[in-house]
Amino acid sequence: MSKQEKLYETLGELLYAVAMADGVIQSEESDAMKSLLKNHPWATTISWSFDYEVAKENKVEDVYKKAVSYCHSYGPTPEYEEFISAMEMIANAHEGTSNEEAEIVTGFSRDLIARFRRDLGIK
Repeated sequence: MSKQEKLYETLGELLYAVAMADGVIQSEESDAMKSLLKNHPWATTISWSFDYEVAKENKVEDVYKKAVSYCHSYGPTPEYEEFISAMEMIANAHEGTSNEEAEIVTGFSRDLIARFRRDLGIK
């Protein structure tokens, strides 16, 4: 598996964490996911990863930590902007963004920025 393929597998994990943040994946979130992946070049990888987490019924916190850990090791990349937009799209799909969903989306940015700043020695 290439590093980029693993990165997009991580996006599937993040989308799972957002969709499951409130305890259940809503049909609107599933529809948003289908729309997001319709013409995406990594759709198969993202979908496989998301479906894997659904099938395993993994805890949101564990999946989120695993995804962020990989992003930390991958390092800074412009793809994270796409990831945040995708997470926001899923979070907004059903009656707006819940507090739990918002925490995952904002936490992703905060966690990555904090880690990369530490890696660069920036306070």
